[in-house]
This record gives sequence, structure tokens and C-alpha cells, in this order.
Amino acid sequence: MILPDRTVQPKVRDVEQLAVQVPLRVVMPNGVPLNVLDSGENEVVRIDLLIEGGRWQQSQPLQALFTNRMLREGTQRLSASEIAERLDYYGAWLELSSASEYAYVTLYSLNKYLPQTLDILESIVKEPVFPEKELDVIIKNNIQQFLVNSSKVDFLAHRALVKAVYGEQHPTGRLVEEKDYHRITPEVLREFYNRHYHSANCSIYLSGKVNDDCIRRIESLFGSEPFGRDFRKPEKKDYSPLSSDEKRIFVERADALQSAVRMGMLSMERSHPDYLKARVLVTLFGGYFGSRLMSNIREEKGYTYGISAGMMPYPGKGLLVVNAETANEFVEPLIGEVYHEIDRLQNELVSNEELTMVKNYMLGDTYRSYESAFSLADSWIFVQVSKLQDTYFTDVLDAIREVTPEEIRNLAGKHLCKEILKEVISGKKMS
Repeated sequence: MILPDRTVQPKVRDVEQLAVQVPLRVVMPNGVPLNVLDSGENEVVRIDLLIEGGRWQQSQPLQALFTNRMLREGTQRLSASEIAERLDYYGAWLELSSASEYAYVTLYSLNKYLPQTLDILESIVKEPVFPEKELDVIIKNNIQQFLVNSSKVDFLAHRALVKAVYGEQHPTGRLVEEKDYHRITPEVLREFYNRHYHSANCSIYLSGKVNDDCIRRIESLFGSEPFGRDFRKPEKKDYSPLSSDEKRIFVERADALQSAVRMGMLSMERSHPDYLKARVLVTLFGGYFGSRLMSNIREEKGYTYGISAGMMPYPGKGLLVVNAETANEFVEPLIGEVYHEIDRLQNELVSNEELTMVKNYMLGDTYRSYESAFSLADSWIFVQVSKLQDTYFTDVLDAIREVTPEEIRNLAGKHLCKEILKEVISGKKMS
């Protein structure tokens, strides 16, 4: 048997065409859109309820987050312990999360126990009671976690960066303080729930090994009759970032053993014509283990164990950010090398070999994200909440394949602006 030469990278075969499964889309009798992705092998399904209403729609900080979090803490029919026990008994998993403009209720269930688990899901979505005792416990635990986080340099640096980039009047830059936790009451949560959790403000994704019985049950519980109280769509709110004039911001932690460095600026909207090809630029810059920042600052200089760059997709203008932790004495040289790598991208053409490597990494990562029914559901949910077109998947692949070294250099000149890149350092002040 002839063994392959491990010193030679195998040829990467490109996939000529990617067929991404499109959800079966129907509108149920009560107006709730249902998106079905039947592509699983195992007898498991996932139900995602998307509720329009997040941080951008709340009347006070933490309102959207805790409304969503408290859904599992008791309903008109089930106590918090009963919900937990039944989910465990039936091997189900419940995830609750809240983002900028949406709340998410996600249930993983074995097909054979779907009637039982859907009964739980219906109860927490339609009849939560927001019990004061359970809320008090959760609030206290979250305050403790907030205080712990507030001692960490990475947490402090990120807060200072988003505040500086977006401004305090913007939902992204409006920082949560300890006092905000004490203002959360059951009444505050009921107000948000009544306004946003209703059938006119809901869409559902059903993925995994979906059968007709599963669809019928979803339609019966969430698609036959209107549910909720307020059937108005939430007001679409647009906010304009108001960045500070400060170039460098220092957040002192006198006892810090190392410093957190965050460098950031506003990036383009996801609808911007440069966005998809700019993703390749940012990946090359600091978006994977073989990136410029990792090769230089970690591998060659040894200033940090890890450094990364990415575009955080907030509604409207997102955030381009560089993240690193380093020894206090390496802060200045690390920042200098970040600017050096920006200069290289703006003034030198990336080699075809390096660009091909980045492209292959991104293509492989993209293909993997469409492999399973659940990751595919995640992708389509992203398309919906980002208000993108169904062509997004092929547009992503085309942008990766087609971007040239010349375009990379031009994009770096347009979108990596050293002059407005803010530098946030959290750690011990060096004399």
C-alpha cells in the first residue's frame, strides 16, 4: 500500500454547484408563517418560534431578555419544576434567547414524544405567569454574574467599545447597569409579553425528520386560532450611531494580570454591495487560525495566545472589531502590528496562494453550515431576520469564489480606516 505524502497539501476540489434546500412555506389559517425543512435522518425535530421584539423594542433595559427567559419559570398549568421534569423525562431540550429585534423559543424533541413536548411548548408560549418568587431568584443570580463579569477586562473592554462606537442613545451602546436589574418586575415583563408575543407577530420553523403528523400538530396548536392579546406589528425603529471623538479609551483594572484590547469601528450594513466580499477580507485579516493577525501577532511575535477580527452583524451598521488579550507590556506593540497588517492589506496585493487558502476555508465552512437540517434552519432564520433574499446562499459562494487580490486591496482601502478605528484597553495602567 502506498501512503500519501503528508507534506503535500491535497488538491481541494471545489463544488461546482450547491443546492440549498428551500423551506416549504405556508401561511397557516391564523396568519402565522410556517417554514418546513424536512431533511433529517434521526427521529428528532426542532421547532423554532420567532417573535418580533427584542432590545430595540423594549421600554427599559433587560425587559426583552427577561420576558423571554421567564417563559419556562411557570405557566397557568405547569410550575417551573414540572416544566423542567417533563422536558427531562421526554428527552427534550428547550432554548430561550433574545436578540436585537427578535426573541427565540426553540424546542428539540424526539418524534415519538412530540405530542407531550408540544403541550409544554404551547403552555410556555401562550400562558406564562411570570411568578415573582422565581423572578427574584433569577434576578439575584444574574446580578451576581454581572458583578463577576464586571471584574473581567474583556467584559469591560467590550462595553467601552460599543458605547464609544454607537453612543448611549443607541440600543447597542446603551449599557446595562446593576440598577437596571432591580427595575425588572412581573408587570414590566407582562407588558412586553402582551405587546409582542402573539400570532400576528410570530413565525415558525420546523426542521429535522418532519412528517405529516408533526405538521398537523403544529398547525393545530399554533396555526388554527389567533393567540395573544395585542395583534399589532411592532414599530420598526431605526437608530443612528453617534460615535465618540475619543481615539483611545482606557478602562483601568489595577489588579489585572493582563490587558484586554478591543479595536473597533462601524462597519457596513449587510445589504451593502461590498459586504459579502468584505467578509473574505476580514477573514484574511483575522477571521481564522491562519489569518494575518494570528500568523504575525501570535505565531511570529508571541504577543498573545489568540487574536481575531470579525464583523458583528447588528441591525443597521454592524461592528468591525479586533479582539485580543495580552500581557500589559505588549499592548502597544500589539496595536502597532494590527495597524501594520492593515497597511499591508491596503498597499500590497495578497498572493493568489494565500487568497486561495482563505477561500477554501470559507467555502468549507459555508458548506458545513448547510449540511444538517438544524444548521440549515439556522441559516434560513438568519436570512429572514436579516431581511435578505433567498439568493443569499449562492451570493455568498459567488462572492468568495470571485473576489480578486485587487478587490481585497481596494476593500481594505475603503473599509479598514485606521483613523477612526477606536482603541480600547482594559487592564493595569503602565507607567
